Amino acid sequence: MHTIVLAIDQGNFDLKYFDGLEAKAIRSVRFKLPKGRLPLTSNNTSPLIEFEDQLYHFGYQAYKYRKQSHTVEEEKEASALLNTLPCIEPYHSEFKLHIHTSHPEPDKAEEIISKQLIRSIDYKRNGKAMRVHIESVRVEPEGYPAYTYAKSLPDLIPDSGFTVVIDIGGGTWLSRLIDNKDGEIIDSTVSKRGGAYELATAIKFDERLCKALGDQPAAGMIMNGFADGSHHYPDNPRASWKPYLTEHLDPWFKGIFGEVKNQYQPYFPRIRRFLVTGGSSHLIAHKIQGIPLFALIPEPRFANVRGLLPMAIAQKAIA
Repeated sequence: MHTIVLAIDQGNFDLKYFDGLEAKAIRSVRFKLPKGRLPLTSNNTSPLIEFEDQLYHFGYQAYKYRKQSHTVEEEKEASALLNTLPCIEPYHSEFKLHIHTSHPEPDKAEEIISKQLIRSIDYKRNGKAMRVHIESVRVEPEGYPAYTYAKSLPDLIPDSGFTVVIDIGGGTWLSRLIDNKDGEIIDSTVSKRGGAYELATAIKFDERLCKALGDQPAAGMIMNGFADGSHHYPDNPRASWKPYLTEHLDPWFKGIFGEVKNQYQPYFPRIRRFLVTGGSSHLIAHKIQGIPLFALIPEPRFANVRGLLPMAIAQKAIA
């Protein structure tokens, strides 16, 4: 029987996965279809999952139904199994699977995640039936795999001193203080809220956007405008927050970096790099550009999931 090794980053904005060949993403939103409801068209980025006699549509197609469930509004570990299924492509009709994933607080979540995932599962993805035997799950501290990935790239991580990884996600942000010499995490801070969803919520209540839209905006739709860089409500360019984005972005940015500064002030003489990563880090890329000691990791959206899969395993990901 074939064995697959898969890295999965269950982000609040995207479900990212990497099998050693290509990193892919699915919008972290789903719709549970009621009995008798015919599903809309599915594809690899908006897969339809049939599991335990229920149908779930993931990705951007879920926005075409009346109401959706967002991972950012849930406890990530509580929906670990459901959010894992769309990330497993039908490599074979039956295969063994080893999963590498991450969590902001792995010590608290690893047991919950492992209990959900380590099992044999029969389900369909876009109509293709699979029997998957999940044999092991490894949960890393979120943000640390991005550091591991950055170490494999030239000129990002110094050989000595400390690096502060700042991982800005959809729902959360966190930081890790890491010794470059031995890779040890010295200190961490985890904000369960405060990611881009908080910024989207602030914009959601801006009267200028409400008037332009003619309705109460949804934070999830604003997040979509963040992701594609348009900074306007989907399918409605007139409802744009771009002219006043800075008014909301500046206090959000200062809040995150103010906490980082306070947390690691005693270590500043030994810090050689502030490494910014995460799916929402593009929102502040222009603010850190040219600042000494700061670096934005290339393709920050996929840095964590790429670092989750050890390079030696990545080359053998598909047996």
